[in-house]
Formats: sequence, structure tokens, C-alpha cells
Amino acid sequence: MRKLLIASVAAAALILPGMSLAQDTIKIGVLVALEGAFAEGGKDGVRNVELALKEAGGMAGGKKLEIVVAPSDTTPDTAVRQARKLIEQDRVDFIIGPLSGSEGIAMRDYAKSIPDKTVINGISGALETTWVDPAPNFFRFNLDGAQWGTGLGRYVVEQKGWKRIASVAADYSFGYTNFLGFAVDFCKAGGDIVERFWVPLGSSDYAGVIAALPDDVDAIYLGVGGTDAINFLNQYEQAGADTNLIGGTIMADATVLAAKGRAKEALIGTPTSGPLASDDPSPAWQAYVASYRAAFPEGERFPTPSLFGVGYYIATKAAINALNAVNGDLSNGQAAFKTALATLPLETPLGTVTLNENRQATGSVVVTEVEEGPDGNLRSVFKARTEGVTQTLGMTPEEFRAMGLPSRDTPDCAKLRGG
Repeated sequence: MRKLLIASVAAAALILPGMSLAQDTIKIGVLVALEGAFAEGGKDGVRNVELALKEAGGMAGGKKLEIVVAPSDTTPDTAVRQARKLIEQDRVDFIIGPLSGSEGIAMRDYAKSIPDKTVINGISGALETTWVDPAPNFFRFNLDGAQWGTGLGRYVVEQKGWKRIASVAADYSFGYTNFLGFAVDFCKAGGDIVERFWVPLGSSDYAGVIAALPDDVDAIYLGVGGTDAINFLNQYEQAGADTNLIGGTIMADATVLAAKGRAKEALIGTPTSGPLASDDPSPAWQAYVASYRAAFPEGERFPTPSLFGVGYYIATKAAINALNAVNGDLSNGQAAFKTALATLPLETPLGTVTLNENRQATGSVVVTEVEEGPDGNLRSVFKARTEGVTQTLGMTPEEFRAMGLPSRDTPDCAKLRGG
């Protein structure tokens, strides 16, 4: 990673203000969190951009592809500052990123200030990014956090018999969005959320929250990820807690499944939901995992790609696909490139992706459970699938808007049940 960043900076230094890149080169800015709770996921994002470029032979639309990595820390201000640097100093043609939810909302707004450029989302999943006043030059090929939560609530009620829960989730846009997707399903299936706890992103001490968790519940929904999830799980086990856990999408990602010790023990048996399962038998997924493993030494990658890595891989494939379709034409405010991104179906390791009128992906969501594999590594094993999950979770746009935007208090279980 250090060598990559140094090389990227060195390459950027060769391009002086006012100079343009040679016409046979397309320069891509990669905006990715390399600090904070999701730093390990960010590193996997960079690996997967490199993998997609390697598979394409470093070319698209007959032109050479180069990247500049701009490190963020999951905060909106840093994301926009780094994006500005990519556009104004590094002179990139378009940006792939960001990683985290609130960064995505900030980048939606920044994209409106650069209408002749393009932003392809990395893996950020806040609903508002493409739902509220979306930018016409911002494209998201991953489902949002609410879509990723689909099916999990119904599964834990119907298959596990867990009808009373408390929740602990990250107090920011993605935490709200991912919990909303779960809660819509859970409440409609007859579940009851007796108490909600919200914790700051980047927390390290969860003792107070763990001590305050109610005893008379069937499970705890845990909507944190990265080092936050590992810290919580370690402290949860140390406190002797043994209530069932339900995982938000990023709680049982590869970045957390690689945890050791008490955190690993707490994860086994946890149901979660999202776009992928480690044991997906589809040829596209299996080929992708094999390519990922072959490209990076075992000690420098996860056993299977992380959610963050998959997102950046698919975003890069989308860019390559569109560039090939338009023969590398980025003229006229990148009009042809944007049209190709918006309209061309994209074949991915997760299936075919198409975008809606908000340039937001529609796709399938799987429910998985965490198990220990024969090699001793944890993995997410397929249990159920929901196809064609739309941004409005199967509701009409009017019904979805009436529910309100994701927040600490939305959704309201009583209203969802008609009570």
C-alpha cells in the first residue's frame, strides 16, 4: 500500500497545473478510506481496483488507464477535500469512490459542482445519496444500505423465532439506512424493537452500552463494522453476555470475519444480510474469488473479498465497460460515457446490475449465517435470497417517502404494522 501511495503521488507530481494528460491516457481518481474504522476495507478496495485494471490489461476504450489514490478517513470534509485535489491538482478524468455513507452524501453534492466530470460510487450506502436530490453525474452500482437489510428481519422472526430485540448501531447516515432496511422487514413480520442505542462511528469503549442492554430480548441487532465491530464483540464477550446477535451488513463482512479470539467466538451463528455469501456457487463469483486470491499473497488479502473490495471492483468494472462501449470518448462533458454508465447492463460477480432513474442499482440480497469453515476461517453461508430489491423496498415511492428518511427514530414499528 505504501509503495502504491508513493507511486501515485510521484505520478501526480509530473503533471503541472494547466497541463492536460495525453489523449491516449485516462486517469482515474480512487477516493477511499484508508484511515479510521474502515481502513482495512479501504485497502481491500484499492486491491480490487488494481485487480479490475489487471484483468483489463490496464486498458479500456483503446486507452491506457492510470490511477491516483486519494486517502480519506470516512469524514465528509476529508472526502470532499481529497476529491477536489483529485480534480483540480491531479487532473483525473473521473472519480471512483467514496467508501462510507456520509462521505457519499457529501460527494453527491460535490459532484454537482463538477458537471463535466463523473463520480462512480465506491461502496458508500447511505440512502440519501441517490434518493434525495441526486446528482446527474453520480452513479451507484451497489445497493444502498436499506436494500442490503432486506429479508433479514423476516428471516429472524420466521426461522429463528426472535421477535423482541434491542439494537446497537452506528450513529450516522449508513447506520440509520442499513437499520431501516432490517427494521422494515422485522416490524412487518411482527417483530418488536424494544430499545435502540446509537454509538459514534470510531468508538472504542462500549462498556456503558453493553451494561445498559435489556435482558428480556431474544437478540441484539448490531449495526457497526470494521474495528468498531471487533471492539464491541470483544467487550461483549468479556462482559459475559450471551444474547443472540443479528448482524448489520458490515458487521459480518470479511474485514470482521478475519477477527481472532473472543470476537470470532461471538460471531459464530450470527445471521446477517447483504449482497454476497462466501459460499456462492455461481461461476461468476467463483471465478472472481479465484482471480482475487491469485492476484495477492495470502497474508496480504482476506480469504474472500470484502464487501468494500467487491464494491470498488464492480465500480471499476463499470467504468471499464462504459469506456469500452464509447471507445474511450470523454468529450462533451463525458456525455457518451455517462449515458453508457446509466444504460448498459453490467455483468458482475454478484449478477447483472442495472440502474434506475436515480442511477441507483437494483439487485438481489442474500441472508447468510456466520459459520466456521473447515480451514478454521469464518465465512458467511447462504440461507435465503430476495430478488429484484428496489430502492423503495418494494413500496411505491409515495409509501416509501411517507415513512420518512432513515434516522434514529425512523422507521416506526407501530406505523409499519398499521398500529
